[in-house]
Amino acid sequence: MNDEYIFDTQALIEGSTLNEDDLTEQIETKFPGNSLIVGGDDELMKVHYHTDNPGRVIDYLITIGTVFDVVIENMERQAKGLKG
Repeated sequence: MNDEYIFDTQALIEGSTLNEDDLTEQIETKFPGNSLIVGGDDELMKVHYHTDNPGRVIDYLITIGTVFDVVIENMERQAKGLKG
């Protein structure tokens, strides 16, 4: 398993039936990555995840709610002192 992933992926997701534990489990089982943080309530969650495939994570989130405030940062560039 890869310990270092390229992209820091963050998004807010809004929906009427969100569950923090279910969302965490789904992301961890569907998409390789680490440093997952999911927090919020049944209507609004913030997702933070390090992965090599941020688009797939965002595509999944879109299937379960309204996604906004998406941020994808390249951590390899940041480590080199470049804009992420």
